[in-house]
Amino acid sequence: MDIHLRLARWVRSHPGTIDAGLALAIFVGLVLPFAAGGVEGYGGIVVVSAALVVPLAWRRAFVVPSASVIAGVSVLQLVAGIEPVPAQFVILITLYTLAAHGPRWSSLAGLGVAVAGCAVGLVRFGDLLGVSGGSSVLTTVPLFLILLFFVESLVLLAWTTGDLARSRRLTFRALEDRTRRLEVERQQERDLAAADERTHIAREMHDIVAHSLSVIITQADGARYASAHAPELAVQTLGTIADTGRGSLREMRRLLGVLRGDESASTRPLPTLNDIDALIQSVRRAGVRVSCRRIGTPRRELPLGAELTAYRVVQEALTNVLKHAGADTSTEVALEYGPKGLTVTVDDDGRGAAADPGTAGAGQGITGMTERVRLYDGTVVAAPRTGGGYRVEAFIPYTQS
Repeated sequence: MDIHLRLARWVRSHPGTIDAGLALAIFVGLVLPFAAGGVEGYGGIVVVSAALVVPLAWRRAFVVPSASVIAGVSVLQLVAGIEPVPAQFVILITLYTLAAHGPRWSSLAGLGVAVAGCAVGLVRFGDLLGVSGGSSVLTTVPLFLILLFFVESLVLLAWTTGDLARSRRLTFRALEDRTRRLEVERQQERDLAAADERTHIAREMHDIVAHSLSVIITQADGARYASAHAPELAVQTLGTIADTGRGSLREMRRLLGVLRGDESASTRPLPTLNDIDALIQSVRRAGVRVSCRRIGTPRRELPLGAELTAYRVVQEALTNVLKHAGADTSTEVALEYGPKGLTVTVDDDGRGAAADPGTAGAGQGITGMTERVRLYDGTVVAAPRTGGGYRVEAFIPYTQS
């Protein structure tokens, strides 16, 4: 089977070699035997046969010119009265080639010329087959019609076979093109999915690492200053740093487990709105005064992904408070369930992010929040407040049922 497939592949990839071999085989089988008998008496047969056979070597490389040469030689035979030769059957091969590989107009033109030429040839050279011209034709009408039907059937069979081969080739090419397009589309979908996953991972990494490091840095600064005057407070602060680090490490392990395809890691519960109190408590331990208000009740359940988004908005806003608001800052977190969705508001009375231009990576957190909320058709507004401070306000609509 493998040999058969390799042979078929080689034949398809070397059409010129196959055509040249076909022309050579016909020339050796039908032309050289006449040439071996000497030029006298067979010169015309050899010349006509060679003129018919040689163009077959280019029958697919130059379809119309090759067919035109063979058709021209056959017409000259009719005009000059040169009798048909055994190599005349190459007309059927040429007609097949025109139907299979030539333009549509040349295929139909070749069919018409072949049909007409065969009929005229039978009339002109009918005496060779026992059907003479003139009045004797009328006496041998049945034989003439039988021969005409047989020859024209061969012509139609060759043309039909070539046309079917053409249709099969075009169908196969269309399937190849469609397969190629589908492969390109699949690759594009994979690239888009990979880009989306990279963005998602970047948001998760930023939310986890930025918040945890901000708390750790704030606590470490406090422990450093408190160690000289209140060692017990320094010990408590170091404990908070350790707890924050462990929590961040757990989150990082969960995220890395998802990347490795660890199902046990990927199915662990993600933070929801119920975890906001623990988040606020960790910020309070860093020395920031934070209060939380919950207003109203949800009209319908928010998806877990939407709750995770709300949690990340609060986390990023509080992280910005730790990094930019400065000392002695008060912050208020409000979760308000309205008739259309959940509004998350984080207000602080600090100096705001605009007052801290030296902070690297400013704006990444706001971009991440905006991308998260847009997944649920929500909006985010983050800007300094009139009179001082900073406000982050996000709206997440209820999922339509």
